[in-house]
Amino acid sequence: MNSYRVTRVVDGDTFDVTPQWQFEGQTGSRVRPVNYDASELSDPGGHKALLKLRSLILGKTVQLDPIRMSFERLLCHVYFNGRELHTYFPEYK
Repeated sequence: MNSYRVTRVVDGDTFDVTPQWQFEGQTGSRVRPVNYDASELSDPGGHKALLKLRSLILGKTVQLDPIRMSFERLLCHVYFNGRELHTYFPEYK
């Protein structure tokens, strides 16, 4: 697994990293963790999920274990402080 610094939190379950990741011939910065699905920003709870993810990982280091691509995002297991990211979000299982 490679380590990346989180540079931007887009919503409660999508963020950008640096350096860019490489996976199956593609390169990018957008990441979508697996095993949880936060509310959209336009839905109730969406802004709360964004703030929670931002306070947790923005500017910090995460490890990515890629699974596949989806909509120009890398879907992967994301680890922060030795725990998979979804464990911080049991309300979105």
